[in-house]
Formats: sequence, C-alpha cells, structure tokens
Amino acid sequence: MSTTITAAVAPLTTQDAEALVEAARTAAEAAGVAAAVTVLDAGGHLLAFRRDDRAVLIAGETSTRKAYTALQLNAPTADLVDAVQPGGLFHTLPTALDRPLLFIAGGVPVHRDGRLIGAVGVGGGAPEQDHGFATAAVDSLV
Repeated sequence: MSTTITAAVAPLTTQDAEALVEAARTAAEAAGVAAAVTVLDAGGHLLAFRRDDRAVLIAGETSTRKAYTALQLNAPTADLVDAVQPGGLFHTLPTALDRPLLFIAGGVPVHRDGRLIGAVGVGGGAPEQDHGFATAAVDSLV
C-alpha cells in the first residue's frame, strides 16, 4: 500500500495581506486611480482592507465582492465576465446563489505552491485597471 504525503502550504498571512494591499494601492496611485483593495484568506475571511479617502464609497463593496468571486471560482473575475452573459456557462449563477458574487474584472486568486490561499479584489477604477492593479499585487507577493 502506498502512502501519499501532501506538503503543507503556508497560508496567506496578515503580513502578506498588507503587502498585497500596498502593492495594489501603489499601482492604482501611479495610474491616478483612487481605489479600494480587499484581501481574503482561503476561507473567505477578511485579512486586509483599505479604501482611499477619494475612492467612491461603492469601491469598498465591489473590491470585496470581486475578491470573494475570484476565491470561490478560483479564477480572475476578468476571465469570468463572458461566462455570465446570456448563453454563458454561469449565466444564472449570479441570481441562483445568495452569495456576494460580482463578475467584473478586478478580482484575482492568490496561489502558493499551486494551492489557492486567498484572493485580492480592487475597485475604483475601470474594470481593466482594477484587474491590472490586483494582478500587479499578486505578482509582487514573494
């Protein structure tokens, strides 16, 4: 009988989460965008959040929902936008579930050693900008 050993993967820490927020905020600031950034752990729990004083209030909610959606579906929300259009694979998903899903670009899952450990969501800019800021943050995580 063979035994499979699965190595533990370090979870997303508050230090990681703060670094992700800072990286996304820096990218947004460089582009002149007042943004909100949310970081969730693998269980969907809030690890870090920051909304720029100048960001529209709804940016906080959208950043959190984008992170949640990226986490639950383990995919960047930018890759899911077409899936919820009429005829798309997930067309009824936004209304079928009582969950805070948001299919707008700006949510990106965070992986470590191939395992899902959390997600980042950015709101406040155009969807493509938010996706870029979230991606830059994830890419900066060491």
